[in-house]
Amino acid sequence: MTALADIEILLYTLSRVFLVPVMLLIAAALAYALAMLGAFAVEAWQRRRPSHARALFRFAGHGAPRAAEGQRPAAPPVASDDLELWIMKQLEWLRIVSRSAPMLGLIATMIPMGPALLALGENDAAAVGKNMVAAFSSVILALLAASICFFILTIRRRWLLQDLRELERQRQAGGQA
Repeated sequence: MTALADIEILLYTLSRVFLVPVMLLIAAALAYALAMLGAFAVEAWQRRRPSHARALFRFAGHGAPRAAEGQRPAAPPVASDDLELWIMKQLEWLRIVSRSAPMLGLIATMIPMGPALLALGENDAAAVGKNMVAAFSSVILALLAASICFFILTIRRRWLLQDLRELERQRQAGGQA
């Protein structure tokens, strides 16, 4: 029985070691989500103007000045596959945070539950409350970060795909298919 108790103590100790890093990751995810929300609001405001230079068009080199006579020719347009990869890269961290933050929240909820249950068995209401506050505060912030990132990801993906479609139509109309 002591081997089992030793394993339980080892697992408990290991899980407690991860609480602080997980909480720091949740705080970083929330900071990232709020920063992206600000950038998203600016982009949404800029997209309302017809003169807004979209990032996808800039990356594609669309509308770049043509080479003048006697100069090197302008770079060829970026291929559609490369544009799709660029779009995926732009959305990558939003996707990662929107999917991993809830898992981090679950981890941050479960780690303090062990000590809370032990305190409950000892009728220590203060320790139960202390552990539960940490557990539920973490999961709430993680879900908030994930929700913000998922919202931005969904709309930004639509914007970028609309830009890609418009760019492809312009290329087809210009004979650059």
